[in-house]
Amino acid sequence: MTRMFPPLAIVPFLLIPMLSTAPAHGEPELYRLRYQFSPGEVLRWDVSHLATVRTTIGGTTQTAETLTESVKAWKVTEVDDEKNITFVHSVESVKMQQKLTGRKELAYDSTTDAVVPPGFEQVAQSIGVPLTTVTIDPLGNVIRRHEETLRPGQQQDGQLTIPLPEKPIAVGHLWSFPHEIVLPLQGGGFKTVKTRQDFELEEVSTGVATIRVSTKILTPISDPSVEAQLIQRQSAGTVRFDVDAGRILGQEMGLDRKVHDFQTKGSLLHYMTRFTEEIHPDRPQTARRL
Repeated sequence: MTRMFPPLAIVPFLLIPMLSTAPAHGEPELYRLRYQFSPGEVLRWDVSHLATVRTTIGGTTQTAETLTESVKAWKVTEVDDEKNITFVHSVESVKMQQKLTGRKELAYDSTTDAVVPPGFEQVAQSIGVPLTTVTIDPLGNVIRRHEETLRPGQQQDGQLTIPLPEKPIAVGHLWSFPHEIVLPLQGGGFKTVKTRQDFELEEVSTGVATIRVSTKILTPISDPSVEAQLIQRQSAGTVRFDVDAGRILGQEMGLDRKVHDFQTKGSLLHYMTRFTEEIHPDRPQTARRL
């Protein structure tokens, strides 16, 4: 699958929590955030990803736009005595549209298309099959990767879950974890870029925690070609987490960045993306006070 398409299988990063101090005014209300699933449970999310890449090189501008709507599924196969969760990650259906300046629009709908259009073969092969089997602990740390069925050309990238702090937290609490990204250089070789993803518990209302997410680049970047690759690895937005049910209800992420001189002098890359995810309806939950 090409990089323009949102990944169908994604890999969690190493979690190193950094706990903040509690609010200074009065006794804060604390919330324990944990992933909680039951054996045999199947969770589904509706996922939408719109990416627009506008490039200007030598005075010529070209725009590529990709819209992907899919249904992501987790089938829980086991929860052990330590509440570690094993599940199978798959994508049950996908609808894709791709527009490129000067070319005919391409589209694929796995629910209706009997014949797969050229260019979507790898996507079609990934529908309805197990992509990866993973065991995570209640904080979202990966305990074990059992198997993966990614085909050549498919890419693992991003997070499978957001990491959760070890201790109960109050509104305003900050936590983060570092991650290294290895990017190829135009002249050969690779560059390792240190990043950090920051999280903040903004509020808890009717049992739903709103968590703000942002990515910070820690390594100084002076090469525009590296920066052009890096902006596609960043995210900023909010995640809604059901405190009692122990799962992500939805998220909204977006990015709008420009990189000048990314190929030649005067070239411009404008990258815009919008990502949303919404769980299929379930019973309402109420937050717990500890």
